[in-house]
Amino acid sequence: MIDWLFQTLRTYPEIAIFLSLALGYYFGSFTYKGLGLGAVTATLVAAVIIGQIGITISGPLKPFFFLMFLFAIGYGVGPQFVRGIAQDGVPQAIFAAVVCVFCLLSAYLGAKVAGYDVGSAIGLYAGSQTISASMGLATDAINRLGLPADEAKKLLDAMPVAYAVTYIFGTVGSAIVLALLGPALLGIDLEAACKKYEEEHGGKKELGGPGTAWHQFDVRAYRVHERGPVAGKTVGQAEALLPDHRIFVLRLRQAGKIAEATSDTVIHAGDVVAVAGRRDVLVQLIGEQAEEVDDRELLAVPIEGVDVYVTSKDVDGKTLEQLAKEPGARGVFLRKIARGAIATEIPILPNTKINRGDILTLVGRTSDVAATTKMLGRPDRATDVADVAFIGAAIAIGALVGAFVYKIGSVPLTLSTSGGALISGLFFGWLRSVHPTFGRIPSPTVWFMNSVGLNVFIAVVGISSGPGFVAGLQKLGFSLFLWGVVVTTVPLILAMFVGKYVFRFHDAILLGCCSGARTTTASLGMINDRAKSQIPGLGYTVTYAVGNTLLTIWGMVLVMMMT
Repeated sequence: MIDWLFQTLRTYPEIAIFLSLALGYYFGSFTYKGLGLGAVTATLVAAVIIGQIGITISGPLKPFFFLMFLFAIGYGVGPQFVRGIAQDGVPQAIFAAVVCVFCLLSAYLGAKVAGYDVGSAIGLYAGSQTISASMGLATDAINRLGLPADEAKKLLDAMPVAYAVTYIFGTVGSAIVLALLGPALLGIDLEAACKKYEEEHGGKKELGGPGTAWHQFDVRAYRVHERGPVAGKTVGQAEALLPDHRIFVLRLRQAGKIAEATSDTVIHAGDVVAVAGRRDVLVQLIGEQAEEVDDRELLAVPIEGVDVYVTSKDVDGKTLEQLAKEPGARGVFLRKIARGAIATEIPILPNTKINRGDILTLVGRTSDVAATTKMLGRPDRATDVADVAFIGAAIAIGALVGAFVYKIGSVPLTLSTSGGALISGLFFGWLRSVHPTFGRIPSPTVWFMNSVGLNVFIAVVGISSGPGFVAGLQKLGFSLFLWGVVVTTVPLILAMFVGKYVFRFHDAILLGCCSGARTTTASLGMINDRAKSQIPGLGYTVTYAVGNTLLTIWGMVLVMMMT
């Protein structure tokens, strides 16, 4: 039975790839306090074990999925990458670039001192910085060195060995250094810093939320008395009586009939008005001064919740406080802001700026939500249909551009097809955030291209290098793990001090900036837990976009430096 299974896997290597994915995603899903191997490392380990039986995989399968993965990476971070380079995210973008240089140099110097070959150096870099994608660009670069086939294979087989040995501390260690060691080194009280940031920017901590009986926004009905403060005033004037709070009169019952309210509607004594706003405002400020009534028909206001994709250049870069004063924002409340490739949740504060490419979750009267959506961009309706013609054309264009070779003397310069696909994703991802009439890729599809694309590539690498993995591990062993600790830790410590004393980032977002520049999502989650706040995420999105791009490209650059 075992012999039959092994022979079948050798005959049909595609089965071995699916088996590696199944085992990798299953065992990679196990975590302890938010930390675990992850799907990539678990897939690599599973593939290496399966590869011990000697499986040959040929054809374009590996580069096909890797190009798909790189395009998805670029597509996801494109809007934040362009914004970071071109507009108000410049300090964070420059910081991310500096941190990426720290990461590159630390891996280069560590590999040189330790005497590692090019393949081991790339694996050390990719694992310690948890940037699996860099191995793909490095593979292209090594294949272009013109080495004998057996020597090139030796270098390529060394990569996953060094990657697997250094990745675990690259993930766990980065979270420990940033979330636990960082605040102590910098003298930061993270929770206090986030509270101070919220106070400085007009926010406050909310209790309750999803999964609890409490909800932030409510609609209540009140009877207007003759001597009341709103009798005889228009709806707009009545709403202005509480300038520090967003409350809206949605509809009225006048002379027994229900009418929709506009800013010019006059409120008369005896009317019953349906008022929407924050629950605490309705209960404490209005409820204590007015007669609340239970008018079920009046309160049956058509309410809609919509995700809106921000595309308008008129609102790009404006704060929530500025947008709240726009006529098109009347009657609508904001529940969530999602930004970037991994949909980082951004805190809702008066000074929070809205960017093109953000997805805002709005709730309010159907007509009001429609007006606000028109002001911001387009509704992000759930769909399972992707623009495959766009995906194919964009990847093909990027790969063709990347395949072009320009020689300076005898030195060939090229982006490679992989680099071209990444840059194509950046460009078209940004372009869609400006003109979302084409190139629709639903979030689940982007996830599939990103996660499965990378892991198929990793599975092929692991299966192909399996026979040499054990020998390489015995040769490099524990010293490689220690070098991984050094190469992981040094750039992070330098990043924290540079961010605090050179770039002078606020203590509340500093560690989020460091996490983004190193693209370590695990550490951001731990930082948020320690801070008991989502504020650190404000420093994550721009730095993640720049860091993810540069750290991937560094795989190709490191090969050039080592050779």
